[in-house]
Amino acid sequence: MLSLLDATVPYIDRFKGIRISTRPDAVDGEVLALLRDYRVTAVELGAQSMSDTVLSANDRGHTAEDVRTASRLIQRYDMELGLQMMTGLYQSTDALDRATAEEFVRLRPGTVRIYPTIVMRHTRLGELYESGEYTPQTLDSAVDLCADLLTLFGESGIKVIRAGLHDTPSLRADMLAGPYHPAFRELCESRIMLRKATELLRDKPRGEYVLAVNPRSRSKMTGNQKSNLFALQKRGYDIRITEDNSLSDFEIDLKEKLCS
Repeated sequence: MLSLLDATVPYIDRFKGIRISTRPDAVDGEVLALLRDYRVTAVELGAQSMSDTVLSANDRGHTAEDVRTASRLIQRYDMELGLQMMTGLYQSTDALDRATAEEFVRLRPGTVRIYPTIVMRHTRLGELYESGEYTPQTLDSAVDLCADLLTLFGESGIKVIRAGLHDTPSLRADMLAGPYHPAFRELCESRIMLRKATELLRDKPRGEYVLAVNPRSRSKMTGNQKSNLFALQKRGYDIRITEDNSLSDFEIDLKEKLCS
């Protein structure tokens, strides 16, 4: 650890600080005092779940209480707390994953990362998958759950700095199964927009409508391969999208019905 931190010393003045990630059970006051001396400003914890049953089943080697203790320590040392969670772990459920997110909110991190579980070759989880003991999330179920989590964290003022794994050649080569998509977050945000549009149109007669969105949100409202427009069309709504810079990223303005 010291050799890595020493390597940053000649360059640290060019940056605001250092962000690191570690295990929850690797954090104590002595380590944090040292990290602060080296201008570490943010520490992320690989919490993954706040269910001890899930953590034990996946051989994580730490407990939920370790996460709570480490989180409080990091904040006590005036560092930004980041928490990472995984959805769809072995022996987890959507309800347990939502409970993890809700406890994250209570811990008040500055940032969160959400990673749906991907099954890799040559791992215990891979063996459980191949034996039929573990069934990973489908892409649609992962998107549905993570759209809920993005909404929860957003409404709580917590920044989600990553949703879904970064696309790499090794990931694609060694992946056995799971809800992987190179634009996973975009799918989740599109699901949020579809939900908002559906709610706006809920009591409206079928027909053609205009939905105005921020230009940054146009692709999210359209959906991957126009999936949101097709979904609304199945409900009887033909949608035309226009852009309005005055709207926030996830805000939708429903215009007047164009025709019967």
